[in-house]
Amino acid sequence: MYGRDPWGGPLEIHAADSATDDDRSRNLNDFDKAALSRPLDETQQSWLLGPGEQKKKKYVDLGCIIVSRKIFVWTVGTILAAAFLTGLIVLIIKTVPRHHHPEPPPDNYTQALHKALMFFNAQRSGPLPKHNNVSWRGNSGMKDGLSDDAANKNLVGGYYDAGDAIKFNFPQSFAMTMLSWSVIEYSHKYEAVGELNHVKEIIKWGTDYLLKTFNNSADTIDKIAAQVGAGDTSGGSTTPNDHYCWTRPEDIDYPRPVYECHACSDLAAEMSAALASASIVFKDNKSYSKKLVHGAATLFKFARDQRGRYSAGSAEAATFYNSTSYWDEFLWGGAWMYYATGNSSYLALATARGLAKHAGAFWGGPNYGVFSWENKLTGAQVLLSRLRLFLSPGYPYEDMLSTFHNQTSIIMCSYLPVFTSFNRTKGGLIQLNHGAPQPLQYVVNAAFLATLYADYLEAADTPGWYCGPNFYSTKVLRDFAKTQVNYILGKNPRKMSYVVGFGHKYPKHVHHRGASIPKNRVRYNCKGGWKWRDTHKPDPNILVGAMVGGPDKHDGFRDVRTNYNYTEPTLAGNAGLVSVLIALSGEGKPSTPLIDKNTIFTAVPPMFPTPPPPPAPWKP
Repeated sequence: MYGRDPWGGPLEIHAADSATDDDRSRNLNDFDKAALSRPLDETQQSWLLGPGEQKKKKYVDLGCIIVSRKIFVWTVGTILAAAFLTGLIVLIIKTVPRHHHPEPPPDNYTQALHKALMFFNAQRSGPLPKHNNVSWRGNSGMKDGLSDDAANKNLVGGYYDAGDAIKFNFPQSFAMTMLSWSVIEYSHKYEAVGELNHVKEIIKWGTDYLLKTFNNSADTIDKIAAQVGAGDTSGGSTTPNDHYCWTRPEDIDYPRPVYECHACSDLAAEMSAALASASIVFKDNKSYSKKLVHGAATLFKFARDQRGRYSAGSAEAATFYNSTSYWDEFLWGGAWMYYATGNSSYLALATARGLAKHAGAFWGGPNYGVFSWENKLTGAQVLLSRLRLFLSPGYPYEDMLSTFHNQTSIIMCSYLPVFTSFNRTKGGLIQLNHGAPQPLQYVVNAAFLATLYADYLEAADTPGWYCGPNFYSTKVLRDFAKTQVNYILGKNPRKMSYVVGFGHKYPKHVHHRGASIPKNRVRYNCKGGWKWRDTHKPDPNILVGAMVGGPDKHDGFRDVRTNYNYTEPTLAGNAGLVSVLIALSGEGKPSTPLIDKNTIFTAVPPMFPTPPPPPAPWKP
């Protein structure tokens, strides 16, 4: 019997195969026993036994490395736990309210600085900007120069000098130079207290006006507008002018003459210093800086070509801001011209021994070491000592630079209380003007130079200087400056601040027309304002930041409007005050650099000292 094999072959069925189930079972058992007597290969075992229980691998293959499974599990678990803990901590820090420690209040010098700069806003002439922030001031002097026969027809702008409405270019230029010097040295401090843009705007207001006072586009000029307004009341003159009348600048209706000079070396050299120093301040504004440098060069050339004192030919100038010499302005202006241009001819002039001799560098005298709008020698000596300390140009300049450096050291010694070059009041105020009225303008200038020189020394890694055989640290100079400024700010026998608006007790009757007359829509004529001059009532307008003339040599002070020696502020005085306040500000902040060592040298080429000439050949 045949059956069909499903694989295609015949399937033969024998009779013997038709056995009972028991027979088949028995035969199978015999087969199984025989089969099991042989060892099974792996495939057979898996087919017969099916999927068995597999052991867990002890290692984990990460592709590039094989690690123990236990270590892998612990590592992953630790990372996840750390991530969870970190997230929890961050969540807590973000959600839990924190107590912010407030910034420490500004020091007294910084607070006074904010106010001292506001004085210049109150002194502006011309069309005031909207952000001037002096509510009782308005546009004034809008016809200055326009109705005069002078060649310079537009003299609108600039600053009023003091409590009057006269624009004296000589002290105004000095004030701008001082402010520019302070910005060049301490721009980082101005920026830290938020006043850098403000002080630069103040300087530009002044330099824009100075550029109007001469033909700034020319290379050669023959005259300068030296003054706008008049104040001479000698001989009982009753002609209306800026001193005879007591009128708000906004209400002036009398003529304001323009005074020109044709031989005024002192004025021209000081104006040159103002424009040259400002060109460094505005070095990032290349077109304006270049304009300032050109104007400064034109003025300095005029100063050298047309010799003469500006006050010699003007009774007005001689009465109020008399200049005794122009040699110190040559020295001062030459130094600033060198820094602004890098032209070595200016440095050669500033280090000429003959010029220094004419300027009084070798003969001393009662005003030696007194820095002011009239005497620039001390400032020039410090300014040129800076060049030696940081660049050391060597021959042929070293001889005079080392002399100026030594003279500066002597002047700094004269400021110290242990020496008797200058008297002091019982309250400790140094008498640089030998007991004459209005001492504070000289004090702040000396305090600025002392602080600046101390910063120069430290920036040059020099801990101090010698006064004879004795060595003094730079801290002594800063202490001198602090005691003098602290006196001005209220630490004096009268417990009075001489800066208006600073402290609890300050002058309330300032000799200042704009501050003393209320802005009440009433136009007071020349004599009509006298009642505000003579009243005992406090000023209706606070002249914030004005440093008044100051106390007498006995620490006495009378807060009366009619005595200008006590209560009148000036541009030059406030410029010195601003300069020393920024120099002293930020005390106790070690991260603040002392000075900006390099900006003043922006235009100065690299120094390659010229070797001295060889000695003459030996002759037997």
